[in-house]
Amino acid sequence: MSTEQYVERLLGEDADLARVHQTIEQLGMPEISIAAGYGRLLTMLVRMSGAKNVLEIGALGGYSGICLARGLSDGGRLTSLELLQNYADVARGSLEAAGLGDRVEYRVGDAKESLAVLAEEGRKFDFFFIDADKESYPLYLEWAIKLANPGAVITGDNALLHGRTIDPEKNGPSVLAMREFNESMVSDERLIGTLLPAYDGLAVAVVK
Repeated sequence: MSTEQYVERLLGEDADLARVHQTIEQLGMPEISIAAGYGRLLTMLVRMSGAKNVLEIGALGGYSGICLARGLSDGGRLTSLELLQNYADVARGSLEAAGLGDRVEYRVGDAKESLAVLAEEGRKFDFFFIDADKESYPLYLEWAIKLANPGAVITGDNALLHGRTIDPEKNGPSVLAMREFNESMVSDERLIGTLLPAYDGLAVAVVK
């Protein structure tokens, strides 16, 4: 048994999240939702930080959306950016089935354009979860810092890219972008950050 399997056994079955996995499989969507242990961590971090406004980049089937929304206090709001309308519709259905539909707003289209619109609207956020196209992670991080309230938390999934990030023989665009993102998360003077090496890696930082 791996350490990840041990953690997931302790966490037990979650009907809402299991439903998301089942829906993703049935619809032939990519089975790349955040790992269960990190999903629970997202809920905890949102709750611990007292975040009122959360921004998610990459909705997929709504697994991470449920985890984020569960951490919100009354009146809290999740804004979720998703490239594809059909994925956003699936995610919305997942959150509604979990009783969290009233806490989320979806914006569909290129996340870079949606982020620019949010900036024009003067929106600010207390928590960010990045789990979208890997080549854009460094750009998403810059947008997150720009849209962050002081003390906001920024998280990014798949920091290890299944081992490719730490393999010197791998130097494709996604790998190079993720290395840049990871280095910024832990060394940018605007942040206090670290990298958690379990599962596929989760980068976590606080905006100073």
